[in-house]
Formats: sequence, structure tokens, C-alpha cells
Amino acid sequence: MAAIIIGRMTDSTPVASAGAAPLNHLGVIRISGADAANFIHNQLTQDFLLLPPQHARLAAFCSAKGRMQASFIGFKPDAETVLLVCSQDLLAATLKRLRMFVLRAKAALDDASADFALFGCLWPIAAQATPAAPAWTLAAEAAGTRIQLYPGAGCGRALWIGPAGSRPALPELPVGTWLYADVMSGVPTISQPLFEALVPQMLNYESVGGVNFKKGCYPGQEVVARSQFRGILKRRAYIVRGSSPMHAGQEIFSTMDPDQACGVVVQAAAEPGTAAWVGIAALQVQAAEQGGLALDSAGGSSVELLPLPYALLDDV
Repeated sequence: MAAIIIGRMTDSTPVASAGAAPLNHLGVIRISGADAANFIHNQLTQDFLLLPPQHARLAAFCSAKGRMQASFIGFKPDAETVLLVCSQDLLAATLKRLRMFVLRAKAALDDASADFALFGCLWPIAAQATPAAPAWTLAAEAAGTRIQLYPGAGCGRALWIGPAGSRPALPELPVGTWLYADVMSGVPTISQPLFEALVPQMLNYESVGGVNFKKGCYPGQEVVARSQFRGILKRRAYIVRGSSPMHAGQEIFSTMDPDQACGVVVQAAAEPGTAAWVGIAALQVQAAEQGGLALDSAGGSSVELLPLPYALLDDV
């Protein structure tokens, strides 16, 4: 199924040169021990057993019903450690839930947020001398680790993680600039308002490297697999734009069915240099195709769909 393209494309690059923004809204869960990779492999939608050192993974932690409780960017800095970057507002609860599954595994989990510095790096794609590495490629730098992400708003993007007190050798950018490009990448991070609200495919995770359908069991696997292979998925993630402020958890309605919400905002940011806002929304596919979308009610502030910067996979 190809990405639906409706509305105008916001193609202005929010940065003139490379820079980095501090990401204090994110935190780090550390898993240590001989069974660290095996333990987390059995809990998430991605393969951490065969994860090579030069790659990271996008992954979801789901309930038994396949609903996402958290999302992560994870990697293995060494053979007995896994680091998971997630939304700070879900970290404590997620850590508590994961610890319930440790049992006899040789793995210890802790909140390592204070031990690391997290930055979002942006640069104009037009200024790149060579093509960027594929998303989720990992590169070690002198002071930290750089993980290539999906581009957004005409910018290359990377997550940088290093020891507390360190930072990438780039000028500092406003965090709002990062948040805007993050939304425009179309790859959302789950936060508290969306806890247990969506299955991974409702956020296009199968199309951006967030689900491995060949790995072994994990909580919610049966539901996630059934959603994929029985063709019953009725919601997808879209990028939306409107003139009113948006926030995670905000409902979206359609004029075609004004009595019930057809979607929800998952992540949002102000558009730099304008009064507009952009968001990633999980919407009923039929409502997205029909249009007439608005925030909070069918008579609310209207929103339009922008193109996704990646294609949805027909086959995984």
C-alpha cells in the first residue's frame, strides 16, 4: 500500500547548517549481564540477539493485546549491555514492567539517564557531500555514538548519545527545531498519552524497521502478526498540519462521521517561522482518504495531510 499524498508539502529546511539539540525529554534504560540481549530480545518487537555492533534497532514494547506501552531506539555498546532510549515520561513504568520478566535471567535493569547525554543532530540534506548512511546505522565517534535516523523536513537526522556532560562537536540548536524535524520524519516515539493505545503498524513501524516478523515470541506477537498478515489494519500514521496547537493524545474527527473520533495525535511540534503546527497522527485509513479532518471535533480547527517521507511496505 503506497503512502497517501494529500495537501501541500512543507519543504523549508529548518536549519541552515548542522547543529545539535539537547533531548531532555528522552531517557535511557540500561540492561546489563550475560543474558542482556537474550532477555530484551524476548520482550520487544525487534531482534536484539543478532543485532550487529554497527546497527541500532527501532522497537516496541507491547501488552499481551499488542498495544504499545513504549517505543525504543536500542543498541549494544558491548556484548553484555543493551541501551534503550525512550520517552522519559514512560521510563519508570516501563522499567518496572520489564523487571517483572527477568526471573532467572542474568540481566539487571536500571534507569541510566543520568549517565548519558542525548542530542538530536540535524543538517541540511542539500549540503551533504555524500549520501547519508541508512537509518539505524550506528557509528562510534570520539565522544559518543551516533545513530542515523530517518530524514525529516529536508534534514538529515541522527541521535547522539555520550557520557553525561559530553556533547557532539556541533553548534546548539533549539529543541523546537529538532521536534519539528522529528515529526516531519513520520517516525513517532510513544509517550504517556498514547500508552496502550496503538499496535505498532498503526504507527507504520513495520515500514520503518520497528518490527521483525521472523523472530521468536514476545508479548503481543500474535496480535501484531495477525494485524499484518490478515489485512485487518484500519489505521495508519500520517503527517498532519494545521493552524492550531496540537498535542499528543488530542483527538481528530472527520466531517464524514462527526460523532466519533477517527484518529489521535501521537506527536506534535510547532513549525519554525510560521504560526502552523505539524503532527504525526494515527488515523482511520478511510477517514484519511475522505478528508475533512479537524482537531477536537468535526467543527474544530481543520488539518491537512502532508506526504510521508517513506513508502509503506506491501510485503514484509
